[in-house]
Amino acid sequence: MIRKYTFGLPIDTNAVIAEIKSEDILSFPLELKTGERLQISFDLLSDEMIFGLGEAIRGINKRGWTYESWCSDETNHTEDKKALYGSHNFIVVGDRFALFVDFAGKVEWDLGYDKPDRAVITLDGNDADVYIIYGKNQRDMVVQFRKIIGKSYIPPRWAFGYQQSCWGYATQEDFYTVRDRHRENKLPLDAIYMDIDYMDSFKDFTVNSERFPDFQAFVDSMKRENIHLVPIIDAGVKREKGYSVYDEGHEKGYFCTDKDGKEFECGVWPGIVGLPDFLNSDARRWFGSKYEALLRCGIDGFWNDMNEPALFYSKRGLEKAVAKLKQITPDTMDIGGFFEMRNVLFGMQNSYDDYCSIYHNLDGKRVCHKDVHNIYGAFMTRAASEYFEEKYGKEKILMFSRASYIGTHRYSGIWFGDNFSWWSHILLNLKLLPSASMCGYLYCGADIGGFNNNVTRDLLLRWLALGVFTPLMRNHRALGTRAQEAYNFENVEDFSDVLAVRYRLLPYLYSAFRKASDTDDMLFRPLAFDYPDDKIAREVEDQLMLSDECMIAPVYEQNKSGRNVYLPEPMTLYLLSGERITEEPLEKGLHYIEVALNEVPLFVRNGKKIPLAKPAMNTAELDWENISFLG
Repeated sequence: MIRKYTFGLPIDTNAVIAEIKSEDILSFPLELKTGERLQISFDLLSDEMIFGLGEAIRGINKRGWTYESWCSDETNHTEDKKALYGSHNFIVVGDRFALFVDFAGKVEWDLGYDKPDRAVITLDGNDADVYIIYGKNQRDMVVQFRKIIGKSYIPPRWAFGYQQSCWGYATQEDFYTVRDRHRENKLPLDAIYMDIDYMDSFKDFTVNSERFPDFQAFVDSMKRENIHLVPIIDAGVKREKGYSVYDEGHEKGYFCTDKDGKEFECGVWPGIVGLPDFLNSDARRWFGSKYEALLRCGIDGFWNDMNEPALFYSKRGLEKAVAKLKQITPDTMDIGGFFEMRNVLFGMQNSYDDYCSIYHNLDGKRVCHKDVHNIYGAFMTRAASEYFEEKYGKEKILMFSRASYIGTHRYSGIWFGDNFSWWSHILLNLKLLPSASMCGYLYCGADIGGFNNNVTRDLLLRWLALGVFTPLMRNHRALGTRAQEAYNFENVEDFSDVLAVRYRLLPYLYSAFRKASDTDDMLFRPLAFDYPDDKIAREVEDQLMLSDECMIAPVYEQNKSGRNVYLPEPMTLYLLSGERITEEPLEKGLHYIEVALNEVPLFVRNGKKIPLAKPAMNTAELDWENISFLG
């Protein structure tokens, strides 16, 4: 059962597509405070767990901390961070009810932080739709929610293959090297990513002609080898006369403005840019059509980035900072002045004041950006995906995004942003999966190996063993970090063994993914959803249920030969490595399992069968029909 309550005049976020009639506010079961900021609060039972919030730091159980829904360009994914790139305002409160707060501005979530037995949700405004969902259990409430927000996006089948990326592949020779080194070392590969260096002066929908003298021939040569190229598209459009994308957007008034109606000026990779006004439906259609410049060359995948939107600085903010810095001299600066100078510089990036200075044309209505911040990136992705479907049909083009909101799951997947080469981020990757799944984001994954810092051989192998199960399996790193392509490490056959497992499992993983989309269900679940009466299972946060057949439990600690695993029911452990399989039936209870660096552990429920294919070098060469079975 779903009840809807409307406050004020909510902005249409495009999150809910089902027709649900609003009810009388007097019947609302939660405590409310209205005014300039709507506040929703409720008591928490002593042992009640809270799940959800999609892309949020900390545990699978969100109780005991405070969070923010505010799409943020956040590079340090540490426990003190309250917000990451996505805003997903959905929680499940024990087995009592689920709650979706459909509001495009900032939302603060105190889930037992100030008072352990009290949850307080505060909106930075008072125009919102609030949905409360009752069901038989937690999983049922998630399914009901998913039904009203629509089916999850399904990418093309090749997008389930292994993918390699690096900020720093700058020339077509770099890409040929990646392709050839994978082939030489018998490492499967389906896609290579094109980060910002492929562009002409970081301009969207352009290609640097010196680095790629015949881009069409380059794309064609890769496709002949079953390698898909996936270029990045950023939100900011370089302000440059003669650059057709900017000229058109400027002429038609498709960029965001300041309070005086002038184009808002901010800086990102290309320097000063215009921010396309994705809340304007005409601007969305215009921007979506611009992907055609790359689509017509044979590109069939994209990743949208910097679309929170990320701001390095605004022109106004930079001018104020420069004026402030001119007042500081070495002779007058004490320690306080030093920290003030530092704060002036760092305070320019992603400034809340700047976000409050941006205005949109919401199809004729003038709206301040702070009130719609959390749907900006979502509507960028919507712009692209609506064009793709209209021009090419469903399931033809890969699309995933950094920023997102509830509802964007119908158009694309997400990746979890700029993580680190830390062991703790393998575990963070695992914990984000069920929360994303609750919010409809089935196609998701983290940068395997870590984007920032320097990876080690064992860290990469252990992370790949988790990535085997994530729908998006992409190895990605930052410019200037240690090379983390698998062929750069000793005993490369170990990497080949792990990647072969991904391709062997693809018939199962792909069918499980489609089933979750078709039935509005979760692909990954906390053990608490399946074993609510098992106290140990309820508190396990480093193991996940995968569809209805399996459980995964990766090794995520340095210098460990294995790990402890809790089985809430009898299961069979399969250690998969290339074409080698070790099988061990296990009873319910706690077990220590040894897992070699080239092995992938998978626990299969009794009576369930998992289809396996023969290893292949890419999805096009995979035999999807002639399969064997585990179990």
